[in-house]
Amino acid sequence: MNNTSVFDNNNEISWCPGCGNFNILKALKKAFLDLSLKPKDIYLISGIGQAAKLPHFINTNGFNSLHGRALPVAFGAHCTNPNLNIFAITGDGDGYGEGGNHFIHGIRKNFNIVHMVHNNQIYGLTKGQASPTTLFNQRTTLQLNGVKQEPLNPIALAISLNCSFVARSFSGDTEHLISVIKEAYNHKGYSLIDILQPCVSFNKVNTYKWYNDRIYYLNDTYDPYNKIKAFETSQKFGDEGIPLGIIYKSSKSTYLDRFPYKKEILNINNREIDYSTIFSKY
Repeated sequence: MNNTSVFDNNNEISWCPGCGNFNILKALKKAFLDLSLKPKDIYLISGIGQAAKLPHFINTNGFNSLHGRALPVAFGAHCTNPNLNIFAITGDGDGYGEGGNHFIHGIRKNFNIVHMVHNNQIYGLTKGQASPTTLFNQRTTLQLNGVKQEPLNPIALAISLNCSFVARSFSGDTEHLISVIKEAYNHKGYSLIDILQPCVSFNKVNTYKWYNDRIYYLNDTYDPYNKIKAFETSQKFGDEGIPLGIIYKSSKSTYLDRFPYKKEILNINNREIDYSTIFSKY
């Protein structure tokens, strides 16, 4: 492979012109190319929403689950075939709202996937009502007097649960997003990438300019293994600045590391297996 065309397909892309999802799709293809991944070895699993349409527009294995249910499907696929390179693709509503419980327990399991959340701070597919990450008092197509709930902070939540890899990127900076995707892929364990992704049709507050005026990049002096500092960093959002980069990393065992007999069963190709000989060792 020497260009991303191997990941192209003929499906018409149905996102609105200017949608931040286009750059996420572009970045994902380039990251796959840089990582020397082949379409047959990649499994993209999504829920429901504009972000969840992404597997339709790329030449890899793909699966659309129910709303909020990408992570349990990804978990099942990983346990069945850990050799697959699994990416869960969700939106902020899909991943943090309907799928919020799976998000929490996916972190606890620490199974080896990359979870990419297209965070446009709105429900785009259903025409603009507030999502879990919509800002306080922001008016939407449904919350005409403004949102009266505080927004969920997914970065802080993930760090508090000791998620093994927590990062934030921006769809307006494709090169940064590519680098973060590659870092997440090379990390062993559950890797969360929260991607700021403007919705040009329904979110007139969190625009490309709004983000560009506030984002900044964590530099080489920043230590992502310092949990206290990472949690402090996670509190920054909005006019005080929005940090981008790898915010937190933790080295810990993965789900299959904790159940060695499962790994051994999965590594045996012969279907005539005497499982009692495997279980007796543990």
